[in-house]
Amino acid sequence: MRVPVLRILGPVLFAAVPLLAAGVQEPSASQIDDIIQKFAAKESDFSKARENYTYRQTARIQELDDSGNITGRWETVSDIVFAGDGKRTEKVVRSPVPTLHNILLTPEDMQDMQSVQPFVLTSSELPKYKIRYLGHQNVDEIGCYLFAVRPKKLDAGQRYFAGEVWVDDRDLQIVKSYGRGLGTTSKKGDNQFPKFETYREQIDGKYWFPTYTVANSTLHFQTGDQRMRQTIRYEDYKQFKSDVKITFGDEVKDEPKAAPKPVK
Repeated sequence: MRVPVLRILGPVLFAAVPLLAAGVQEPSASQIDDIIQKFAAKESDFSKARENYTYRQTARIQELDDSGNITGRWETVSDIVFAGDGKRTEKVVRSPVPTLHNILLTPEDMQDMQSVQPFVLTSSELPKYKIRYLGHQNVDEIGCYLFAVRPKKLDAGQRYFAGEVWVDDRDLQIVKSYGRGLGTTSKKGDNQFPKFETYREQIDGKYWFPTYTVANSTLHFQTGDQRMRQTIRYEDYKQFKSDVKITFGDEVKDEPKAAPKPVK
């Protein structure tokens, strides 16, 4: 998010405090490495599974004054659906005219809402990040491994997650993440990005899906501070079922059948 004043975003630092739940034994270094590899593999499976679900996404951003009153709004309600050809697409259901005055949404903000805030750390993404084990902690009575996550480097045109993730110690999937997006795609701009929390819930008894993201921040622009609130809800997850066959890679065509022999 930015105001119409051009300035390059400086680096954002994130500190985490090590924690360990009472009565929980610290895993060894090799066990921690094994946990990381296993939960990244589970996240890969979840990422593929989520591609076969439809859902509704409601994203809202509100500008607030010093007293917490709403002075400007932005909202988009979208359905993530499958078209007749089996391709996944986004259908905007409602998008009122925005009334934001001091915040300008940038491509980075839209990318964060799409991929950074519902953060998924798959096996293919794992080499891009430094992962540090912080301890064991409960999230709503769910035992979790807590990890600090930071990108190893910021490649041009890419957005990354920096913060903490809570991994269910039984299902080995992320159930909560807290942090902010890093990396810029535009060369200039007074860009500021809020810290956010994303919560997941178990859907269909197997995978933990993002269901709620919230951010309450004061963005420190060069022209002054701006309070804001952001919420994203992911609702009505449904597994896609259709006669259309979804294929990956080249289509495999059936062998031609031999003509039936005439009956004598």
